[in-house]
Amino acid sequence: MTDRRKLCVMFFLEYFIKGAWLPLLGLYMGSRYLNFSGFEQAWVFNAFAVASVTGMFFGGQLADRHVSQEKFLALSHLIGGLAMLGLAYVKTFWPFFGLMLVHCFFYVPTLSVANAIAFAHVDDRRKEFGFVRLWGSVGWVAAAWPLIFIPIDWARVPAMEQAGGFLPWLGTALSTLKSGPAMEGALTGTFLVSGSASLVLAAFSLFLPHTPPSTHKGESFAPFKAIKLLAVPSILVLFIVTFFDSLVHYGYYFWTSRYLQSIGVPENWIAPAMSIGQTMEVVAMAMLGFLIKKLGWRKTLMFGVLSQAVRFGVYAIGDRDLLWPVIAVNVVHGFAYACFFATVYIYVDEHFPSDIRSSAQSLFNLQILGISQFASGFLWGWLGEVFATTTTVGGKVVKVVDYHHLFLVPFGISLVAAILLAVFFHPPEKAAE
Repeated sequence: MTDRRKLCVMFFLEYFIKGAWLPLLGLYMGSRYLNFSGFEQAWVFNAFAVASVTGMFFGGQLADRHVSQEKFLALSHLIGGLAMLGLAYVKTFWPFFGLMLVHCFFYVPTLSVANAIAFAHVDDRRKEFGFVRLWGSVGWVAAAWPLIFIPIDWARVPAMEQAGGFLPWLGTALSTLKSGPAMEGALTGTFLVSGSASLVLAAFSLFLPHTPPSTHKGESFAPFKAIKLLAVPSILVLFIVTFFDSLVHYGYYFWTSRYLQSIGVPENWIAPAMSIGQTMEVVAMAMLGFLIKKLGWRKTLMFGVLSQAVRFGVYAIGDRDLLWPVIAVNVVHGFAYACFFATVYIYVDEHFPSDIRSSAQSLFNLQILGISQFASGFLWGWLGEVFATTTTVGGKVVKVVDYHHLFLVPFGISLVAAILLAVFFHPPEKAAE
C-alpha cells in the first residue's frame, strides 16, 4: 500500500470513529433515554473541550518534540477505543461523563496529529490535502448509514413473501422500529462500532509512514511558540472568527437530531439525513485546492461561513411541510466544513514554522474543539431553555423548543463572522518555512 493510500485509510477510520456516535448523542442523552439534564448534556459534549486543552500541551508537545507521530496515534486510539466501548454499558451521568472524558483526552490530539502526518507526506498542501482528507468524510458517512438498520425491530418484520416482495418488505422493515428500552439498547451499538474502529486504527497506525519529531526544535516548549504567533494580526483574526464559526458548527450537532425528529424524521433516518452533509463534503474536499487557488484564502473562508448561515436560515423557517428542503439544505455542510475548517488547517500548516506545526494544529483545535465547544455546549443548552415552552402530551408535561427563533441565533453569528473576515482578515502572501 502506498503512503498516500495509508493516509486515506487513516482519515477514513479517524472520522468513522467520531461519526458513529456523535450525530445521535444528543438524542440518546435526552428525555426519552438517559434523561440527562441540560447541564449534564452540556458537560458530556464539553468533554471534547476539556480534552482539547490537555491535547494541545500533551499531544502537540509530544508529537513535535519527543515521539514519532504514528506511534502517538497508535497508543492514543488504543486507550480511547477501550473507553468508547465502555460507554455502551453505563447509564448514569458520572461514569458516562468519565469515560467520555478519557476517550476525548486521547482522541482529540489525534485529530491534529493526523493532519500533521498528512501534511508531512504530501508534496502540495493546497492541491493534495483535500483529496486525502476527503476520506475522512467518506468514513463519517460510512459510519452513519448502518444506523438505519440498528433500530429496526426485526422480530416484528414480516417475511419477504408475506410483505409482497423485496421493496415492500424493505419499506416495512425501515418503518418498524424498536421503542423504549429496546431502542435504547440499539443506540448503544453506536459506541461499540466506534470503539471497535478505534482499536483497528490503533493497529493500523503502526504501518503509517514514519513521521519523527522535528530536529529543528527552536524553543523547547512548542505550544508556547505557537501561542506567540497569535500576535500576528491575520492569525489573531482567524482565531477569533474560528471561535464564532465553531459555535455555529456545534449548534448543528447539538440540535439537529432533535430538530429533525420534531419535524417528522424517523429516528433511524436521522443520522443518514445528517450524513448528506458529509457526502457533499467529499465533493467539497476534492474541489478545495481549486477553490483556494481561484478565490484566495479570505473568500474561501467566507464561503464556508456563509454556508452555515444558509443552513440555519432554512432551519429557522422549516417545519413538517418543508421537511425535504430542511434535509436537502444539509448539502451546504460540505462547503461549510471544507471551505472553513479544512482551509484553516491548510492555512495554519503554511503559515506556522515547521518545528511547531503539530502544536499549531493543536492551537486551532483548542479553539475549535475546546474554547468554542465549551461555550457552545452551555450556550445552546441555555438557549434551549430560553426558547422552550411546556405542554401536556398524554398526561405528561414535556418541553417544546421554538426552533424558528432558536436557529436565528446561529444564523446571525454566521453573518457576524463573515463580516469580520471581509473587513479585518488580510493574510500574508508568503508562507512560513
